[in-house]
Amino acid sequence: MFRWVRDIRRKKVAEQPFPEAWRKILEKNVTLCRSLTPEERAELEADVQIFLSEKSFEGAGGFEITDEVRVTIAGQACILLLNRDTDYYPGLESIVVYPSAYVARTKRMEGGVVLEGDEARLGESWGQGTVALAWNGVLTGGRNAADGHNVVLHEFAHQLDQEDGDADGAPILASRSMYAPWSAVLSEEFADLVSSKYSDIDRYGATNPAEFFAVVTEAFFEKPTQLKRKHPELYAQLAEYYQQDPASRM
Repeated sequence: MFRWVRDIRRKKVAEQPFPEAWRKILEKNVTLCRSLTPEERAELEADVQIFLSEKSFEGAGGFEITDEVRVTIAGQACILLLNRDTDYYPGLESIVVYPSAYVARTKRMEGGVVLEGDEARLGESWGQGTVALAWNGVLTGGRNAADGHNVVLHEFAHQLDQEDGDADGAPILASRSMYAPWSAVLSEEFADLVSSKYSDIDRYGATNPAEFFAVVTEAFFEKPTQLKRKHPELYAQLAEYYQQDPASRM
């Protein structure tokens, strides 16, 4: 009953006219939208409306949450949902937005010793409940769709990864048959990145499999031609998962 009521509500939200002011925000701040087909663009706009009707936004440090903030973040997050059955990040409740990079307390093991310190960040995914983002990083990533870095895509890839309860670089796949090739390809690519002195994949992806998935998601959408040419099997796995072929849009 709950799912039926929810689906009816979502359908009504998606059928509302998309505000022209929001469309202009997407065009300005989410440049990945410009390469979408008309059908994908219409789907994205519907997804944005549903996303914004279900998620709350909170400004940190006195930061003001405006429609530009909400639509810019939602537009980038919903790029990851196109062409797929989705429940719109079901575990996510709120997005906390800082005006700029913020300092987070970190803890890590090194040589059997627990080290604590402060680290400047542009974003992080706090379990499935909350995503934190720095607005200046959101804008930079959204407006430059060719540098391979997008904090919203990165943190929302973590949300997809965590939907099964584990942050392990293996999101919920469409069928059981997909898991074996996914594991084989991504494990090999991760190991190559860890052992290499140079790679076209961001070295931050060598941190762990969860970060690898988030980093290659950024590359898949922002540097798809390069990723497809240099890592064809990895590209194929991501294309099957995301049901998109961004290299064909270039």
